[in-house]
Amino acid sequence: MRAFNSAKFGQIQCVLFDLDGTLLDTAPDMIHALNRVLTDEQREPLPAAQLRNQVSHGSAALVEFVFGKDQSPKDFEDRKQRFLSYYQNRLCVDTVLFPGMAKLLDNIQAQGLSWGVVTNKPGWLTDPLMEQAGLMSSAVCVISGDSTAERKPHPLPMLVAAKLANADPANCLYVGDAERDIAAGNAANMTTVIANYGYIDAEQRREEWGADGNIDHALELDAWIRPHKAADLAG
Repeated sequence: MRAFNSAKFGQIQCVLFDLDGTLLDTAPDMIHALNRVLTDEQREPLPAAQLRNQVSHGSAALVEFVFGKDQSPKDFEDRKQRFLSYYQNRLCVDTVLFPGMAKLLDNIQAQGLSWGVVTNKPGWLTDPLMEQAGLMSSAVCVISGDSTAERKPHPLPMLVAAKLANADPANCLYVGDAERDIAAGNAANMTTVIANYGYIDAEQRREEWGADGNIDHALELDAWIRPHKAADLAG
């Protein structure tokens, strides 16, 4: 973890979230779609615990994880498209905000701050998901994987989000559950926080990601955005 940067302290104007595994627990609906592809091929569905930490890596990585690297390009593309179709048609059935997240969003807005989303998920999935989750109208910005010319870990989507939020990047805090999230936020000179509750494999070395801090529960982020002393976070 990086040492706490007191220069950024007390200046947060906008909180930005990764989507899958940080703001929303989308794993149940994604796993349901993937298991439908398996049952299409008369294969046994896989347990959620085996797939949960894979869902934030994207459709291609998911299909490769389940069906292996030896599948033909045609089979791979067919499985990926079926997965995406099933997922699109059942986008927000079992998806929920992570525990404490609804209260956190209320707290952010009550303090006069704004919040938004920066995700690598394509817009044709992100926008309807945000709408169905009842979040789109309160977000100051929603940046998807195809909103800009670059995706995380490139800082461009972070910088675009800050501009839309009318905030200097140094006054933004980004929360994510993947190394690419922290890399993108750091490259944009934002305060970065790891969502330990997200889709993170046990073997991933989070201490090497270079984040300013980490949280085990959404409401722990309050300590990063409310007026407080630097000692609250330094110790």
